[in-house]
Amino acid sequence: MSKLVLGTVQFGLKYGIANRGGQVDYAEVKRILAAAVEGGVDTLDTAAAYGDSEAVLGRAMAELGLRDKLTVVSKVRPIPEGADAAKFIRESVENSLRKLGLERLPLVLLHHEEDAPHLPQLEELKREGLIGGAGISIDSLAYPREVAAVEAIQHPCNVLDRRFDGLIAARAAAGRKSFFRSAYLQGLLLMPESAIRPDLAAVIPWRRKLAEFGLPLKELCLRYVLSQPGDTGVLFGVDSLDQLRENLRLAVKGPLPADLFAAVKAAVPLLPETLIRPFCWNRPTPRQA
Repeated sequence: MSKLVLGTVQFGLKYGIANRGGQVDYAEVKRILAAAVEGGVDTLDTAAAYGDSEAVLGRAMAELGLRDKLTVVSKVRPIPEGADAAKFIRESVENSLRKLGLERLPLVLLHHEEDAPHLPQLEELKREGLIGGAGISIDSLAYPREVAAVEAIQHPCNVLDRRFDGLIAARAAAGRKSFFRSAYLQGLLLMPESAIRPDLAAVIPWRRKLAEFGLPLKELCLRYVLSQPGDTGVLFGVDSLDQLRENLRLAVKGPLPADLFAAVKAAVPLLPETLIRPFCWNRPTPRQA
């Protein structure tokens, strides 16, 4: 798998706090995929819950002749309470395979950390050869600690999010695969200050502090995540071909110098999840509830 992983949620639905254009047009999707492969990106991240993303990818990969050139990572739909988990997981994976036009998925993750008890059912599909690897996506500090040892894991990582530093170090030492998403915090780290919602305005002083390091903020954000230790993949989503090309241009610069990486880490403390976890952004505060 390539170090860079193209996130494709925008191909299936409108996504991201900074999104103003809606779901990416199909013709643009094809241009993005072709340019990504040309730029050395061979891994895609999608999910059954990402609207039409899997179906769009399946069609585009077939039309472009890219099925044999791309590694697809997908995720099982969140498992409903009381459902037959084994049956639900199998049906979700089979539906993903059908939409993607694949006979086998290289890697499948459970989409929610709360579904960690059902990892054995996903491992069963691996033993059957339906999938190549199994893992889980997590989003909070409440994740079950046993998931730290699974084959593959995905979680947020960006210049303001220090929650998973210990997990990153532990998995790097153990040689386990990690995928980092939210490098730009859904665009909150890059959008104009004037466009930031009042309830998220506390991010502005931290953005200004990071700007003191002298690099364009987008470059700092991406290269910071590329600097993390271990066997990692860095997810980034794009709404256009131009955005893809800009990300590829910045990624070529590689990780930050070690002293700068350490300085950026030291500059930002552990911030509240209400600011750095998108799941919390549209939830009522205790005063509003």
